[in-house]
Amino acid sequence: MASIPDLDGSYTLLGESRGPVEGQTLEVISPVDGSVVGRVHEFTPEEIETALTAAAEQQPVWAEQPLDARARILARAADVLESRADELAELLVMEVAKARKDSRDEVLRSADFIRFTAEEGKRIVGDAQFSDAFPRQSRNKLSISYRAPLGVVLAIPPYNYPINLAVSKIVPALVAGNAIVVKPPTQGSLAGTKLVDAFREAGVPPAVVQAITGRGSRIGDLLVLHPRVDMVSFTGSTETGQSLAKKAAMIPLQLELGGKDAAIVLSDADLEATADDIVSGAFAYSGQRCTAVKRVLAVGDVADELVALLAERIGTLTVGDPRDDVAITPLVDAASAQGAVQMTEAAVAKGARLVLGGTREGNLVAPTLLDHVTPDMDIAWVEPFAPVLPIIRVANAAEAVRLANQSEYGLQAAIFSRDVDVAMHVALALDVGTVQINGKTARGPDHFPFIGTKSSGMGTQGVRYSIEAMTRVKGMVFNMRPLDLETVS
Repeated sequence: MASIPDLDGSYTLLGESRGPVEGQTLEVISPVDGSVVGRVHEFTPEEIETALTAAAEQQPVWAEQPLDARARILARAADVLESRADELAELLVMEVAKARKDSRDEVLRSADFIRFTAEEGKRIVGDAQFSDAFPRQSRNKLSISYRAPLGVVLAIPPYNYPINLAVSKIVPALVAGNAIVVKPPTQGSLAGTKLVDAFREAGVPPAVVQAITGRGSRIGDLLVLHPRVDMVSFTGSTETGQSLAKKAAMIPLQLELGGKDAAIVLSDADLEATADDIVSGAFAYSGQRCTAVKRVLAVGDVADELVALLAERIGTLTVGDPRDDVAITPLVDAASAQGAVQMTEAAVAKGARLVLGGTREGNLVAPTLLDHVTPDMDIAWVEPFAPVLPIIRVANAAEAVRLANQSEYGLQAAIFSRDVDVAMHVALALDVGTVQINGKTARGPDHFPFIGTKSSGMGTQGVRYSIEAMTRVKGMVFNMRPLDLETVS
């Protein structure tokens, strides 16, 4: 039997270590102040081979454990995670520049997800049916189906929620009886390895839950193309997701990719409440969320008032160091900040009006509001992943729907209107996975289905949906011979 490498998940943090980080290492640089938060081991091809072989060999042993036993182990992992909420929050603050309160909320939300999913896993049931439901068949066969694990699941979470979006892949896989290998993002790899530690401490066998760290450009293909990998769950950019889909061949995929979520504001909307929702939806975690409000399509007769209300609220957002629990924190890297400002400047050069912001200091981009954005501007279509909000003025609901649907993305949209009938018609016309009616675009609660169309992804996530995605239907058919019960004593 293969054993996992001694270097599996090894890392060093400031003032802390977990085994020696030997061989080639990867520094994790803080977007907050440029300091080195820690280092992780870069797995070699040989170590990846050993890790995946061990996962494949131990997965059947894990799957043979009673479902209730697996669920109880996972519940203990939630307790471990919750007990370390403050410690992990401090790590997220420095590793991904997330405000302290939001970082702690991410850890606690993840613990809630684990407990809910561990219980939900017990309720994933199969089906039974007789053969005579189909024409020209007699009642001589009984089919029983149930859900079986796929094997080894490869999870690739993103940097913006390195704990929560890793947990959303790890727990459905484990409760269903799979082994899981996590490839954390470079920015978030320290949080990812410590998360795997929590599951192991709770009792998940080391080979069944593993973190393989390293640059995606070096080891990504080795993982995705490995014959031991039976399913891939990826959250990240559309470009990477499309490339992964081409390489994965017959491997089942669950892809959560980019978005350009539109908020459509009609003339009868409650503008005060709408402005609150849009600002919260657009600027939380500095806009570094796939479900952030990325553009506003406002009917012309309310656009002036809406822009004034948005500007008033955006102007009060605090900006600075995430350790101070401000609203707007540094972006993950300088390239992202520079790109956001350049996109803003290009829109202004084409005639957009800069209402607020448009500047940056290092990785920190000022919350930016652009009015009179037109469809010929990149900011109308490209996802900046930054605190930048464009306003596009439209004549009516039909034009808003056309512009929303012209995007290559189809993650979510929001419609603000007091008329429920109108809102329903608009929602039906939008080509997206989810439409929020009189509320901001957002992921969750986590048991809701989370879906993307077009370039925003494939497959459905959410507690029950993810468990189903990480299992397959397996059937057994009982063939019954004719029998006279009078002859049975």
